[in-house]
Amino acid sequence: MLVLASDPLSRMAIVGHLDAQPRIEVVAVEQQQRAGLDVIVFVADRVNVEALGRLRRMKAILSAPVVLVTGEIGSADVFTVVESNVVAVLPRQTITGPQIEEAVLTAAAGGGMLPSAMLGELLKQVKRLQHEVLLPHGLHASGLNAREIEVLRLMSDGLDTAEIAVKLGYSERLVKRVISTVTSRLGLHNRPHAVAYALRKGVI
Repeated sequence: MLVLASDPLSRMAIVGHLDAQPRIEVVAVEQQQRAGLDVIVFVADRVNVEALGRLRRMKAILSAPVVLVTGEIGSADVFTVVESNVVAVLPRQTITGPQIEEAVLTAAAGGGMLPSAMLGELLKQVKRLQHEVLLPHGLHASGLNAREIEVLRLMSDGLDTAEIAVKLGYSERLVKRVISTVTSRLGLHNRPHAVAYALRKGVI
């Protein structure tokens, strides 16, 4: 794992603790490109334009999950940091060694650790995105549009292509094209796989 911080003292303190943990290996900054990183710990006084820029660059270059240690993050930036591979956020003022160790191991295992208030804000922003951006354009957070959802719903009820076409007033050719588009775009194997995907996403 890699520790990055604008403040050398903060980096030294975190590296000093994590280096003592047998399950964690900290690499030097100059080794970051060839280390095959599992996790990045990024320390910032506050999440501002500069910090967001560094997070985006890290995502583009290293693509590893990020544990963010910060003293301040605005609600407007929550969605942006999550988009930038941040999976855990810890308060800089009160952070302890065991907390950062737990966050690093959780991130390496594919999990996340977000404060409850931040998680609530993230869910609000996702809901706002769905209602203000996706739905007005006929899209759903599942990656399916309204027509595709309706076709998959009828497929799940056992209707064949001809019956779906009659039910929706479409041509059979259009129904086949809708199904083909869904399976191709989402990398699904066949019709049952497409129905299973829609069921898992809770749209049918």
